[in-house]
Amino acid sequence: MNVQSSRRSGGRTARRAARAAPLSNEIRPIRAGMSGGQYKPLSDHDIQRIHETALTALEEIGLADAPQSGIEIMTGAGAFLGDDGRLRFPRALVEDMLTKACKDITLNGRDAKHDLHLSGNRVHFGTAGAAVHMVDPDTQDYRDSTLQDLFDAARIADQLDNIHFLQRPMVARDVTDNRELDINTIYACCAGTTKHVGTNFTDPDYVADALNMLHMIAGSEDAWRARPFVSNSNCFVVPPMKFATESCEVMEACIRGGMPVLLLSAGMAGATAPSTIAGAIVQATAECLAGIVYVNALKPGHPAIFGTWPFGLDLRTGAMTVGSGEQALLSAGCAQMHKFYGLPGGAAAGASDAKLPNMQAGWEQMCSNVMAGLSGLNMVYEAAGMHASLLGFCHESLILGNDLIGQALRCVRGIEVDEETLALEQIRDVCLGGPGHYLGTEATLSRMQKDHVYPSMGDRTSPKEWAEIGKPDLVAKAKAHKEGILATTPPARFDPILDKAIRDRFTIHLA
Repeated sequence: MNVQSSRRSGGRTARRAARAAPLSNEIRPIRAGMSGGQYKPLSDHDIQRIHETALTALEEIGLADAPQSGIEIMTGAGAFLGDDGRLRFPRALVEDMLTKACKDITLNGRDAKHDLHLSGNRVHFGTAGAAVHMVDPDTQDYRDSTLQDLFDAARIADQLDNIHFLQRPMVARDVTDNRELDINTIYACCAGTTKHVGTNFTDPDYVADALNMLHMIAGSEDAWRARPFVSNSNCFVVPPMKFATESCEVMEACIRGGMPVLLLSAGMAGATAPSTIAGAIVQATAECLAGIVYVNALKPGHPAIFGTWPFGLDLRTGAMTVGSGEQALLSAGCAQMHKFYGLPGGAAAGASDAKLPNMQAGWEQMCSNVMAGLSGLNMVYEAAGMHASLLGFCHESLILGNDLIGQALRCVRGIEVDEETLALEQIRDVCLGGPGHYLGTEATLSRMQKDHVYPSMGDRTSPKEWAEIGKPDLVAKAKAHKEGILATTPPARFDPILDKAIRDRFTIHLA
């Protein structure tokens, strides 16, 4: 064998291995919390009109069905209860509560390296939803989702750099007791990942048990309150313009227990919200402003995410359209309203109406993820893995979504213009006595990791190379990666002594 050729081959292999290794934070081209805000579908005048209309709706229409505790909290702060049972909110009250609202929220991970800082235009992508089915891309079948599926999703998300948090993406339908469902959902998520976890509760009476378990995981109640690593995703309203009575009681219990809350308004444009994009944003804004009054009247400054989640609707059939261009605009417009109020906010993007991880899923997921990221949305929920208009979740799609979000984040990062990136000296060196190209130059090699995002699943080989390596299938690659993750011991697993203590105290269904 030619020694020189062998050395070249060995050097090339070493360089490839170095490029495949995890990058240090200082040279990573993308990361959690990059700043968006470049895309603004609403003008300043549009934003002001939406704001004024939302305030008018709160003052003149108000919200019905608040629990008695909520009525006392909000009327004590200055809301009015009408003879029709609706709470109405004077503008001065809303504006006062906006001054008290928490503007700089950190959602903690169980591991501090996963903390999410939600100020400004900082963007984070993660899962969410309450899918009731798992998607099997091999058989193209849908089946009931289980607690094991949820645990596996948490383990997979824990190993994906571009999935920054895990909000429960599916319902464990094999756990039929609701109290045990709520406890086991938190257990499965926290045992699978040390990233921030979002969950919900089916009954306010179940919050105390969950908090007790979280105190055990944190080490004490004080440790939990110092760094709460689970938040409550709370559908506190039933659009249009009604409080969800029991969910409000859950929210009150979570706030008293030191748990951050997501104020989630999920109207469907054309059904439970106006069919126009602007109208749907107005209603979601008004409902979430009512939530801001509620939270800050109960506990001023408590961390609450402004969760405007209006969804699209196919008006021909009444079917949900989470993968539409309208959906992308809804979420981007909502992000601008969050910035107008200076509040950390979240909305839905990245979900698909497609039943399988296919080309339709790809264009739908990328469209809304890119627009949400460019708009500076702090929390992009349902950003990966979600299919069939939120009815199905797919592990393989979660893994493929990690690649997709990587490209979306590269768009969020944008274009840096400075003396080095303008590259005049590079052009001079290459063109005046140089090689006439930029391949392999020191400048190119020094920035190839800093500037470029390389897919881990996506295929960039030539047709000839692709055929030579067996024509690898994208979903099959994702499945192999999933199996590799699930074959290892989860890094987030609980200490055996802690795990036994939890299992002694609570009924845990996960083997």
